[in-house]
Formats: sequence, structure tokens, C-alpha cells
Amino acid sequence: MSAPPQHYQNHQQPPRGPQRPQPGGALRMVKSAVIVLAIFGGLGYYVWDYNTNPNGGKAKAEASQAAQVKEDQKHDPDIGDCVKVEDPKGEPLPTIVDCGSAEAEYKTGDRLFGPEEKCGSKYDYGIEYSDSRGADYTLCFTKV
Repeated sequence: MSAPPQHYQNHQQPPRGPQRPQPGGALRMVKSAVIVLAIFGGLGYYVWDYNTNPNGGKAKAEASQAAQVKEDQKHDPDIGDCVKVEDPKGEPLPTIVDCGSAEAEYKTGDRLFGPEEKCGSKYDYGIEYSDSRGADYTLCFTKV
């Protein structure tokens, strides 16, 4: 190996003059800090409000879900429940009603599990249900 040329060995950079601070450097940092704090503060408030506000956010979602469950239960009769049936020839929808009311058309007699189950001759009406999860069943009704 050969030694580097002489003019590079002792070469020093010339001294620089006094450094001046960048104009607006401190102000720029303060602005950035304020923006970051505002973003995190807003996000934190949103999460807090979503989880604690009794009139919005999580409470609304839970109330909506509870209302949907209650609505679904009105249309899923148990054996012995009286129902009125909307659109009996098209897409029938049984709605549970009081057995003593004038609305009561049928009484739920049986629930047959399995695809394409048919109600026996002792029943006046049947509704077949089928879903993608394989929970096929038929509700059988007698006239009230």
C-alpha cells in the first residue's frame, strides 16, 4: 500500500465563523408541539366521549343493538305463542301478539328442525326458514 498524497494528510478545514441560530427555529418547534398536542387531545376526547356519553357513541350502538334483538324476538315465536302473520302468501313474517287480542290469527304448535320439513295435517299453516349457517327449520301453526 502506498501512503496517501502529502497534501491530504494534514489538511484541515478552515475555521467557520460564529453560527447564527436559524430564524424561527424555536417558534417552529412550539407550533409543531401545539399541533401534535391538539391532535392527540382531540383524539383522546373523542375516545373518552364515545365511551362515556350516555346519549351518543357507544351508548347509541348498544341501544341500537338491544332494540334490534328485541325486534327480532317479536318475530321468533316459541311453542304456544299466538301470532299474526304479515304477507302470508309472499314472505311471511310472524309477529307475536296476545292470544286474547283480535290480532291473533295462529298459535305456534311446533318447530321442526331440518331442511324441507313439512307440518303434519293437524296444523293449518307452516313457515319454512333457511339460513346460510344451516339452521333450517319449519314453524307450524294452528288457527286460533
